Amino acid sequence: MIYAVTVFVVLLFLCGITAYQTTQVKNKTDFLVAGRSLSWPVLVFTLLSSWIGAGSLFAGAENAYRNGFVALWQPLGGWLGLLVIGVIAGRARQFAQFTVPDLLEVRYNSAARVLATIAIVISYTIIASYQFIGGGDMLHLIFPQIDRTVGLYIVAAFVVLFTAAAGMASIAYLDLAIGSLVTLTAIVAVPILLVRVGGWATVRAALPVTHFQILGSYSLSGAVGLALPTMLLLIGNQGMYQKFFSARSESDARKSVIGWIVGTVVLETLLVAMAVIASATLHTDKPREIIPLTAKTALPSLLGAILLGGVFAKVISTANNYLFSPATNLIHDVYERFIDRTATQRRTLLVSRLIVILLGVFAVLQATQFESILKASLYAYTVYGAAVTPAVMAVFFWRRATTPAAITSILLGTIVTVTWELAQQKGSASIQGHISNVDAVYPALAASVISLVLVSLVTRAPSTAALKQLENA
Repeated sequence: MIYAVTVFVVLLFLCGITAYQTTQVKNKTDFLVAGRSLSWPVLVFTLLSSWIGAGSLFAGAENAYRNGFVALWQPLGGWLGLLVIGVIAGRARQFAQFTVPDLLEVRYNSAARVLATIAIVISYTIIASYQFIGGGDMLHLIFPQIDRTVGLYIVAAFVVLFTAAAGMASIAYLDLAIGSLVTLTAIVAVPILLVRVGGWATVRAALPVTHFQILGSYSLSGAVGLALPTMLLLIGNQGMYQKFFSARSESDARKSVIGWIVGTVVLETLLVAMAVIASATLHTDKPREIIPLTAKTALPSLLGAILLGGVFAKVISTANNYLFSPATNLIHDVYERFIDRTATQRRTLLVSRLIVILLGVFAVLQATQFESILKASLYAYTVYGAAVTPAVMAVFFWRRATTPAAITSILLGTIVTVTWELAQQKGSASIQGHISNVDAVYPALAASVISLVLVSLVTRAPSTAALKQLENA
């Protein structure tokens, strides 16, 4: 009963914040970037909550349950990416637009904007889809009479309603509450869990020795294959840039990265540790559910209920973020740019909300195609990271990059990722035998980066005037 009550209270809390923020949305800027009013403490927790969702709580935990602390290689990629983010956060806020394709069009052209939008819609709706899967699993765990698929639909409907209602402002302030709740709860829960399972010696005795090794049962290329997609997604992350565009100032954007680094390292390490410790005594045929299962069966009732409610809210929050971000792209980068340049604020808000609903339906359809949240997350990260991130990084770090090179890079990154994944799943036995052990991130990133460099070197360098246009945007 206490678990059901806690989830109900969490949902009421989310409804309250969203209802209030809906009344504050007056125009497109309010809806898409919260009126550019977010302070750095709010940014820290909205960045933390949007980054740590089902990918960490379910996919990372699934890997930790199966393989131990080698699962930390996946968040390690994000931690390395954060070092790059610290350099560019202030410059991103100075640009002060709405989306990553804004950045790409100013630096390259409208074709780069459209191709990046396609890659973002594919990858972000996949990420939203496995948040729905995780939320459905949690509803089934708390209310066994609710089937997992039915739970998925309930969570999806809830997320679509929230996202369409208030936009970025609602997301940011929900994240502030959720991120702080889950972080504090995890800090308290891990040592209590360790004591309840019998201590570290019991954990070491119950699990294979590989669970405590740097590479575990992975090869070095396999471990790097966990880290690389995560790093690429983070340093080119559309949702992250959108939050920097929402910052009150360049200073707030830079300060938020420091808090984000600390919070991410602490929370992701605690979540992996929780999954490993719990796996010493808890066994399940659904490894992705190990953290909510731990909250329900291995912790004191009140603490477990708070953790379970926080995890559920975090899944909702992350789904909001990754559904809202591609909706922003379609409204700002396609609808306003190519379909209706004279749209009124009222019409733009209406179309924005309709697009959120359509993307939610698309994400639900994709949710039926994935058995493993871990595989879905790595695929989504690679689509975005290989296609969009190299061209975005060139905006900040390589003035010689050219428009034809960026277009080729985005196109090849997307095509190679999707084709490689399809070949691994549905290719002939001969094809699968040759590529089954090679993560898609390697060929996709190679194609994207090599084409960006080579095509840039054989085409005319961008003019000084074009580069000045970006600096003055």
